[in-house]
Amino acid sequence: MTITIPNLQPVIAIVAGVLILIAPRLLNYIVAAYLIVVGLIGLGLFRGMV
Repeated sequence: MTITIPNLQPVIAIVAGVLILIAPRLLNYIVAAYLIVVGLIGLGLFRGMV
């Protein structure tokens, strides 16, 4: 798999989500879950309800 600009944003979202989980607070968990889901959908690994 070649990393291109469209693939870079989901990867960054996943990394940011994991990093936010390291410093736990309720809002951080919500934001982290959102970033991880958006990253997975962006990579095409998870098909949401859309």
